[in-house]
Order: sequence, then C-alpha cells, then structure tokens
Amino acid sequence: MQREYHKWWSEQLQKDMELLVFGHAGAKVLVFPTRDGRFYEYENLGIVEALRYKIEQGWLQLYCVDSVYAESFYCWWAHPSGRIQRHIAFENYILHEVLPFMESKNQHECVIAHGLSLGAFHAASIAFRHPHLFKKLVAFSGRYDLTQNVESFIDLFDGFYNDDIYFHTPNHFLPNLDCTRQLEEMREMEIILVIGKEDPFLENNEYLSSILREKGIDHQLLYWDDRAHSGQYWRRMATLYI
Repeated sequence: MQREYHKWWSEQLQKDMELLVFGHAGAKVLVFPTRDGRFYEYENLGIVEALRYKIEQGWLQLYCVDSVYAESFYCWWAHPSGRIQRHIAFENYILHEVLPFMESKNQHECVIAHGLSLGAFHAASIAFRHPHLFKKLVAFSGRYDLTQNVESFIDLFDGFYNDDIYFHTPNHFLPNLDCTRQLEEMREMEIILVIGKEDPFLENNEYLSSILREKGIDHQLLYWDDRAHSGQYWRRMATLYI
C-alpha cells in the first residue's frame, strides 16, 4: 500500500501543517481526526489497515489531515469569537490548500468527507456548506451542535454566539437554508450518519436527520449497539460505509 507524508507552510493558518496519503487511485477520502487526534490517528487506530484491500485495489485514496482543535474549539484562553475564527481559517486551509492538493494528485470525480467524533462535525460542516465539492459524507459518532451541553461535553463557546458560529453549525444553519442550488447539491450527495444507541450525541444525530428529512435530502442514519464511540467500532464501520 502506497503511503506518503506531506508537510507544508499553510498561508491560511500561518504554520506548518502535515498530512498522510494512503493509496494511489480511486475515490478521495478527506479524513478529519477526533478532538485529540492528529493526522496519524486514522492509521494508529487500525482503520487504514482495515481498508487495505480497497486501497490496494485502487478504489480509495485516503487524505488524513491534521487538526487545530487546541487553537480553535478547545483553546480555552481565547475568546469564543477567536475560537470560531481559527476554525474558519482551518476550513479555508482545507478549501484552498488541501482540496487543490488532492486534485493535483488524483482527478477522480468522487471526493468523500469523512470524520470521527469531532472530526465528523468538520466533515459534515464543510460538506453541507460546500456540497458542490463532495459526492459523499460519512460521519461516525458526530456532534453537530457545539453550543449544547451534553453529559460532560460543554458548550465550546461558553454561551457566546454570533453569525460565524451560526453559519458553521449544521444543526443551526440547515433548518433555515433556502438556497435552491445548495439544497439540490446536498440531495445529490450520498450521506451516511452512524451513531451508537448509547452515544451522548444520539439526539444530536436524530435532530440533524430530521432537518435533512424535512429538506427532502436523502440520507441514512444508522444505529449501532452500545456507545460505539471508539476505534474498535470505527474500524468495522469504515469497511461497511466508505
């Protein structure tokens, strides 16, 4: 299996950013890590190995990006307005640096947004905000409203709210979305949301599913037994849904 390490200075983030590429051809999978994860997390969790056959057959090519969570959502010393601005800079890094890099290496028409836990939020947010760029969304154990307090997971903006937070929170901006073009592009995407029946974000997923249903956006909301919020579950999910 082909494995490549890449690092470059990001103009959007003003820092060096790293990523790993697995495979030589096929649908391009943009992989976002968990809250504490790095660009090598997907490999360390054994998910790359679980997908080895599809990768070696040239069906999938993985692009595992790094995170800036400690500088954005979990940067407690920064004002919440600064946290969301850093998230926006990260999205711009993906849009203006990572996606063009992916296209330069592989012109396959299918790009899949994919993430685990908080990475699922990133995958869903960017796919719903820019649906013309993606053919598929696969989100495992996601949280789609970072302003809610759920069990031990607190509001990541400390009660602060503005338009930037609104437009980067799927469960907030989607109910009011009325752009015909954007909605049609979402309806053309394959959307798979996977959540454990005991996951604290279960209601979060069900609410997102109800929004999509009301908008006429076809999707799958798939339930797994237990919490299903760890690598042993994600390895099995990946082989089924990616």
